[in-house]
Amino acid sequence: MKVHEYQAKEILRKFGVKVPRGEATDNPEGAKKIAEGLGKKVVVKAQIHAGGRGKAGGVKLANSPEEASEAAKKMLGMKLITHQTGPEGKIVRKVLVEEASDIAKEMYLGIVIDRSKEAPVIMASPEGGVEIEEVAATHPELIFKEYIHPAAGLAPFQSRKLAYKLGLSGKAVKEGVKFIMGLWRAFEAADASLAEINPLILTKQGEVLALDAKMNFDDNALYRHPEIKELRDIYEEDPLEVEASKYHLNYVQLNGNVGCMVNGAGLAMATMDIIKYYGGEPANFLDVGGGADEEQIKNAFRILMMESRVRTVYINIFGGILRCDRLAKGVVNAAKEIKVTIPIVVRMEGTNVEEGKEIIMSSGLDIRVVETMAEGAELAVKLAGGIQ
Repeated sequence: MKVHEYQAKEILRKFGVKVPRGEATDNPEGAKKIAEGLGKKVVVKAQIHAGGRGKAGGVKLANSPEEASEAAKKMLGMKLITHQTGPEGKIVRKVLVEEASDIAKEMYLGIVIDRSKEAPVIMASPEGGVEIEEVAATHPELIFKEYIHPAAGLAPFQSRKLAYKLGLSGKAVKEGVKFIMGLWRAFEAADASLAEINPLILTKQGEVLALDAKMNFDDNALYRHPEIKELRDIYEEDPLEVEASKYHLNYVQLNGNVGCMVNGAGLAMATMDIIKYYGGEPANFLDVGGGADEEQIKNAFRILMMESRVRTVYINIFGGILRCDRLAKGVVNAAKEIKVTIPIVVRMEGTNVEEGKEIIMSSGLDIRVVETMAEGAELAVKLAGGIQ
């Protein structure tokens, strides 16, 4: 789950991570009042789940409360298009009004989970304010890493090492160490999957501040953090993904025309790969999970049909906990209820597979049952109109 910049900063502030003073609002009058309270030059920042806001007109400097109000008026309700939103853009529903900072130096700091090392890794670079991918491509020698022991945590000496690598000196080193340790505590305590500060700044007054902040959280740990779960903004998510989450379905929208329904993430990846192998493009990633019931299957099928690009559906199931007859009943009932007019290809194997095939073949619906995953993918691509 992702949160907005202002929400991430509120979380970080609780762990002693320094951030500029500021508040979020959804109206121009609120922006004016916040600027008056801060009593100095402010920055008005559009709140969307995407980077590149400044280049798209989503970050404005305001020298007075009136200018802050005018900037907020222009941003709120606008469709902000950045390199991360795609051409469809994101509607701005809130802005963050915060005090402007006297920047002496811009840096980068981030923590993610390195799956290959089975440990969190903190990355730092003296080159901040630009995409870290760009720094990695052009100046990889300027990215420094420290792996964090999952049990022992981040050691102070590691923080000091990174502070020096960031180019800090004098009292700023102490500030930097305190900031880095605080960021790690926030990451660990909140079960985050990403904590990124870009840019991390050193002010002319010697403060180390998070000028921007991005945090993502492990969905599987949200039950431990109801206060973070409440921060979810469904307007920033794909509507079909939001709908799928209501039924505990894992759904990700893609750009093809072959709808996919599978059980298990590994099988889902293999199914998408084989569709591409035969020249097609998957329309989605949809994992109904191992314990799906008939109602979940029906809702999964309904969500697939809500995507207008889908020209055929490929259902690829290995029946273990999810029995094949249960799958078949769910698919048949959903197809009849929704009045599906596009072809459906089903490949299933496992528990009660013969009963499942019988239910499908006696349904009278346009559902093709195949024996192998490759046969199903080839047929699905063909029925969807061939190579994309």
